[in-house]
Amino acid sequence: MSANVPTDICFSFSGLIKRGGETGSHKDGWGIAFYEGKGYRSFHDPVASANSEVAKFIQQYSIKSTQVICHIRKANRGRVCLENTHPFSRELWGQIWSFAHNGQLKGIKKKKLNGYTPVGTTDSEHAFCWILGQLRQAFPTKPKSKIKLRNSVERLCREVAGHGVFNVLMSDAENLYVYCNTKLSWLTRQAPFVEAQLVDADLCVDFKKETAQEDVVTVIATEPLTSNEQWAKMAVGEFSVFRLGEKEFTSVN
Repeated sequence: MSANVPTDICFSFSGLIKRGGETGSHKDGWGIAFYEGKGYRSFHDPVASANSEVAKFIQQYSIKSTQVICHIRKANRGRVCLENTHPFSRELWGQIWSFAHNGQLKGIKKKKLNGYTPVGTTDSEHAFCWILGQLRQAFPTKPKSKIKLRNSVERLCREVAGHGVFNVLMSDAENLYVYCNTKLSWLTRQAPFVEAQLVDADLCVDFKKETAQEDVVTVIATEPLTSNEQWAKMAVGEFSVFRLGEKEFTSVN
């Protein structure tokens, strides 16, 4: 999620966690990360999100954030354990970057790492460490040009995608970088707000009663989370950047 005001994700989260072992097969752990200014908090659990006591806690605990990344895992590389649950996080230029990935990356571990070392054994975390290492090598300090940074992140994502399936959400606390290799959809909620019905749970919310006129909130998911809203399907090879709820840049290759 990317939003222009601190927003809770309880509604979307209520549907997503069902996909972790109840309405979907991704039952090998889950995690969620919230940004609050420069602050970062995350929760992880190696059990299916549909059965997780931690997930139940988050569902009832309204954390408001302008950026949230949540991931439910289906293990392809690396055993089911806490250190292999996404989102992964690392510091770069005094900011916490976070990363969640769906897919498999053949041969990614042959890429030499520079400055970052995985804690777990997934191909996903290796790819994340490689991307950040490449960014730090190219820019010892944070680049002043947003375009240079964006272009570098896009180039690195496309290079990693050459190793297999790479659907990814990555954040630097300011921008939400999204790369679609096979399947992702997104939706922006803004005035005039409507009622939304979850696909995976018997729950609906009238956002007219829950939001202010100026609110802008974008949600990105592998599959649409609601049944009565118009989701946009991302193109294969699409790289997009969201900031404060708005799509700021997009490129298809």
